[in-house]
Amino acid sequence: MKVHVMSLIASFLLSNAYGQKIPEIGIATQISNDSVVYKAGYKYIGEGVARMVSPRLSEADFQENKRKVKSAKCHVYMCNVFFPSDIKIAGKDVDEVKVLSHAEGVFKRASILGIEAIVLGSGSARKIEDDVNRQQAISNFISLGKKMAGLAQKNNVKIFLENLNSTETNFMTTLADAAEVVRAINHPNFRLNADIYHMLRENESPNSILNAADVISYVEVAEKEGRTRPGVNNENFIPYFKALKKIDYQGKVFIEGRWTDLAKEAPLAKDYLETQLKTAYAD
Repeated sequence: MKVHVMSLIASFLLSNAYGQKIPEIGIATQISNDSVVYKAGYKYIGEGVARMVSPRLSEADFQENKRKVKSAKCHVYMCNVFFPSDIKIAGKDVDEVKVLSHAEGVFKRASILGIEAIVLGSGSARKIEDDVNRQQAISNFISLGKKMAGLAQKNNVKIFLENLNSTETNFMTTLADAAEVVRAINHPNFRLNADIYHMLRENESPNSILNAADVISYVEVAEKEGRTRPGVNNENFIPYFKALKKIDYQGKVFIEGRWTDLAKEAPLAKDYLETQLKTAYAD
């Protein structure tokens, strides 16, 4: 009880000091790193669809994942890389039945494990061919997205569409583009992941966050050069974090970057981000 009360007091003081509570920080890593991440001060981790909830996993493997999630110290909040490269979701050769079957299988297993969200990046799966009409591809993706959103809602899971950069795909490579698609899908279970790393790679202004305020529900971050974890190159995320404050962002900020020594670097990355978030969220 004493620890709980102290936690509430600390949360109140933090909110009072910075005008509004800063977003909680999570980390994208394998569940095998759970203890290391928890020791570093994180409460949330993000795993991968292929390892955790893919319908291609055997039932035995899935049950083992269920055991791991149940015993984990951190909450597995999301899984990323929704679609493998052999399941096309945009452009030519999109097999809608195959796409929706995979999606429903992912959502069902995610729901069983208590995983709240699936991040839709999947650069190879969504890459469109050079001779494909882009507007038609967008229209088709919106139609497919609405159907996926319905399946997600049925399983109490959310989809976070990720803006990628042009080295990873050629379809929805800015936050502004992805936001328009999310608005067109217009479903509470299909929302936007504002990935600051990809924004930096595309030289996209923090104003895109302000313009997408109505659809952003999740944020990811890493440094521009080498996708390193925050603090390696002293990347300045503050302008983007100030934009999050202006839109009263209440979601999470997940680090999705590269590590050389997770046990050593995870607490450093957390401290680095928290310092910049506190600066940005200060009145």
